[in-house]
Amino acid sequence: MALNGCEFRAAGDQSMIVYFGEEISVRAHEQVRKLVRLLQDEPAAGIRNLHPAYCSVLVVFDGVRLRHEDVEAVLREYIARMDRLALPEARLVEIPVCYGGEFGPDLAEVGSLHGMTAAQAIELHASVEYLVYFLGFVPGFAYLGELPEALVTPRLAAPRRKVPAGSVGIAGSQTGVYPFATPGGWRLIGRTPVAMFRAEREGLSLLSIGDRVRFTPVSAERFAEMEKACR
Repeated sequence: MALNGCEFRAAGDQSMIVYFGEEISVRAHEQVRKLVRLLQDEPAAGIRNLHPAYCSVLVVFDGVRLRHEDVEAVLREYIARMDRLALPEARLVEIPVCYGGEFGPDLAEVGSLHGMTAAQAIELHASVEYLVYFLGFVPGFAYLGELPEALVTPRLAAPRRKVPAGSVGIAGSQTGVYPFATPGGWRLIGRTPVAMFRAEREGLSLLSIGDRVRFTPVSAERFAEMEKACR
């Protein structure tokens, strides 16, 4: 059922998804953040986990204590109070990136696909601030948007079996940094020496939902220096 522009759908016997529209937008993102923040600040009995996405929140609950209609009733109460919640000012995180070469094997092809040089593609990618919409895939992987329209590129037809940690990739209108060496199908345009996830770090992930990110180009020499310092 819809409520003030949002919709509730069962996603399993112990989960429900709240949708704030069907399209990626800053407004939907802010609604997602507000619901998550309220539920984190004022936990509801029986709700176990929250998994935010671009336009929705997956709510996992205790199926012994609650039914879907119970969870919907609880969520309605929180959603009714969201407009009174002021979100904190976004934090800006700068991430150094060495573009191209061995670090960005797909950069030249990305430029070619869009009729631009690699240098122009780098300048474009580093020219805007990106919003952290949510984290997923693996711990510390932040989905960032949105790419300048001129850089929007489909993912690879076949994923790589192993993408090095720190690789900066693009796919569709998104960009992001691989925290760990994993398989992946995004087009790799650079790499950062900064660890996106550390078990000993407070908060674990370098980035959090709602942060703003700007990528800063660095030379291979500077990359090596920073990588050594980050160890």
